[in-house]
Amino acid sequence: MSDAIVVSCLSCEGGQQIGVLTLNRPSSLNAINQPMIDCLYEQLLAWQHDERIACIILKGEGDKSFCAGGDVRQLFTALTEDLKVGQKEAEQFFSHEYRLDYLIHTYSKPVVVWGHGIVMGGGLGLMVGGSHRVVTETTRMAMPEMAIGLYPDVGGSWFLNRMPGKTGLFCGITGCALNAGDALYAGLADRFLQHSMQQEVIDALRLSNWEKDPEANHAIVSKILRRFAKAAEPLLPESNLQQHSKQIQRLMDHDNLVEIYHDWLHYESTGNWDSTDSWLEKAIKGFLHGCPTTAYLVWEQIKRGRHLSLPEVFQMELTLSVQCCLHGDLVEGVRSRLVDKDNNPKWRYTTVLDVPKDWVETHFESLWPTDQHPLASLA
Repeated sequence: MSDAIVVSCLSCEGGQQIGVLTLNRPSSLNAINQPMIDCLYEQLLAWQHDERIACIILKGEGDKSFCAGGDVRQLFTALTEDLKVGQKEAEQFFSHEYRLDYLIHTYSKPVVVWGHGIVMGGGLGLMVGGSHRVVTETTRMAMPEMAIGLYPDVGGSWFLNRMPGKTGLFCGITGCALNAGDALYAGLADRFLQHSMQQEVIDALRLSNWEKDPEANHAIVSKILRRFAKAAEPLLPESNLQQHSKQIQRLMDHDNLVEIYHDWLHYESTGNWDSTDSWLEKAIKGFLHGCPTTAYLVWEQIKRGRHLSLPEVFQMELTLSVQCCLHGDLVEGVRSRLVDKDNNPKWRYTTVLDVPKDWVETHFESLWPTDQHPLASLA
């Protein structure tokens, strides 16, 4: 059992228990590594079949972060020292991560995810599959992979496709910052509560008379969260996505990334936004100065993922993630943003105007025969 995951069981009045999983790396903003991923997966599997466990709570230690994403530094080291070894580590890390995310999506018992503070990348992957997803006044959410040369994985092909209009594509190619209001608007969360309510919510869950039927227990959790949400409602921040919905739809009203690039470049150079609108300005800069290959991967993953089942989404994303490790931009992005921190990545292609179509296609080429895909069992 990993020390970075604290496992506990809380006794309830009716004799059943609540299983609590706490990400316990606050000094690293609770970024998850493979031992943590494996611990979460094994414990959730055990609790799935334990009749004493009525409900799961997944939360992060400390006030700053639920989970800042996957800890990719070890993977970076492996890829830079020996590419073949790095490929194996990438296959293992991402397949285990997506297997965990899929389990949360399909879990029969209620899973309450407390998404306070930073919720990014792999942290969002843990959160979006929960049955009851809570955000707070401190929530800062994003899929910022444009900045490191990856793409919005952990089921992004699934949940970005389910956002209003072209909001998902906009979020994917900009890595824009999202607050609690945005999370509710985009379908990434279910309830807004004050972070200070966490213990009160846990106490209310412990006082519940749980049933043996998981569906009945889902209703119990929903009723409790609904009650607390009413008290917190006046503090809900306005959604930037909703406020900018017309602008976003206009900015995204193009047939390809080249058109978007030219339009947004003009938008940036002429300053066609309100001088106080730093949110939209940062979002546009996120696209214009992010990894050009990533922009195409986002465009393609959303197009290809639109009609895929959830298992097929994770299978496609595993291929895409390992290919990203082999194609260079991810290693360069991690070096620039997280290791050397010079914030000056040298992408393989300078702008989206330079990226060849066949280069994008190679990222989607499977590395395994269909029956040997590491996530074949999901189907």
